[in-house]
Amino acid sequence: MLWTIIIILAVIAIAIGIAAISTYNRLVGKRNKVGNSWSQIDVQLKRRFDLIPNLVETVKGYAAHEKGTLEAVVSARNSYMNASSHQDVMKANSQLSKSLSRLMVLSESYPELKANANFQELQKELTKTEDKITFARQFYNDVVMDYNNSIQMFPSNIFANAYNFTEEPFFTIDESETAAPQVKF
Repeated sequence: MLWTIIIILAVIAIAIGIAAISTYNRLVGKRNKVGNSWSQIDVQLKRRFDLIPNLVETVKGYAAHEKGTLEAVVSARNSYMNASSHQDVMKANSQLSKSLSRLMVLSESYPELKANANFQELQKELTKTEDKITFARQFYNDVVMDYNNSIQMFPSNIFANAYNFTEEPFFTIDESETAAPQVKF
């Protein structure tokens, strides 16, 4: 009888150990997936970041007196370059999106600029990049939600707390980005 109890307790201990290892590994996998999805956003933001100088130079030739708009784009690009945390990147991205929207609205005022093949190609590339950024943001937020749920729900929250798994922030946009940009002359 004693051996039966020992065997049952050993089986229970092994099952708990396997569940603990499985839960820990699942949490690590999800945390790594969050990091990977953030890297995908970063790749697309870098692509947009690299397109901006060409776009600004093209616009400069046609809209030299629109210095404020061009400076806002360059300033936002520099803010992104100096961003060190996820929150800083999100804030810089918001500023950059706003200034690029103003730049695109500005282009509507210059028919010669709109007809310029270089500008059209840059605008097309920027549009594709913006679409990729949007997709990457959605994927990141989905992965973050899954990860955050895992570290908050029982019983995995026990292991998450024990091994210092922390919540990740969602990629959000500034409320001002939801409004149409206004360009005043």
